[in-house]
Amino acid sequence: MKLPYLAYESWKDTKMTLHLIMQIIGKIRLHAAPRKNHWWYITEYVTSNGFSTAPIPMADGLNTFEITLNVHRKTVHFENSKGERHEISLVDGYTVSSFYKDSLAILSSWGEEPKFVNKPLDLGIDKPFKEITEYHHYDWTAIHTFWQMMLWNDRILKEFSGRFYGKTCPVHIYWHHLDLTVTRFSGRKAPAANPKASALEKDAYSHEVISFGFWAGDDNLPEPAYYSYTFPSPKGLEEEPLLPDTALWTDANGSPMAILKYQDVVSSSDPAKTVLDFLESAYQAGAKRANWDVEGLKVLALDQL
Repeated sequence: MKLPYLAYESWKDTKMTLHLIMQIIGKIRLHAAPRKNHWWYITEYVTSNGFSTAPIPMADGLNTFEITLNVHRKTVHFENSKGERHEISLVDGYTVSSFYKDSLAILSSWGEEPKFVNKPLDLGIDKPFKEITEYHHYDWTAIHTFWQMMLWNDRILKEFSGRFYGKTCPVHIYWHHLDLTVTRFSGRKAPAANPKASALEKDAYSHEVISFGFWAGDDNLPEPAYYSYTFPSPKGLEEEPLLPDTALWTDANGSPMAILKYQDVVSSSDPAKTVLDFLESAYQAGAKRANWDVEGLKVLALDQL
């Protein structure tokens, strides 16, 4: 099996266009879905067709709608439980501004009027979505490859998440950084956050976590990679060993973050084992240093129960 690979620099404009569209879709879900802890209600999911919100409650209280970016049809689908359906084709030249306006028009025709902060989050673009006309790029070969990477890693992260008895989030995409993540919780509360911290930070880090993920790269690390961090970050975390040998600890805003480059996975003899070994080693490092109940939270094989 040869894994797909997508160099960060090869699709930057398309990646930004896709990221902005997925932020709009995610913000629609943020408005309409009932709140769930740690922002689990705003995320998107990898599916057989692309990326989806899963069903979202409609304002009438009886029905749901769902938004899917379909990589096979090169469209975004809007469907509801009443059987109504709309489709937006994503073709070169179709701007983020147009997508924003057309999406809200479709939802309005269903009686949905989502209200949210209509600007990108942490993408270096300080203007409303309706004014973003410079991003309109759709390299569908690149988008398809990105989806294949996410699809494979979705399976790996789900396998890893099944090894833990404690509270674990679904494997999902946070549209903030467009990363595919899974997070484990010790069950203990974290120290009180800085009163000046944002609501986003306060809810995300209310409890002790070890988080794991995959993302396609950014300007700080311009290549696809896996990561893991422990919060609160325990003393000596960066002294713990990681697997494979190519994995390393790096500084992320003053705290250690474990990194494994996707290229090292692609070139390995057993890619799935390489990723699972990295995730497990990062978990063991954080759990050891933060005094988690490793044995008590470990899922045993059925024949060992």
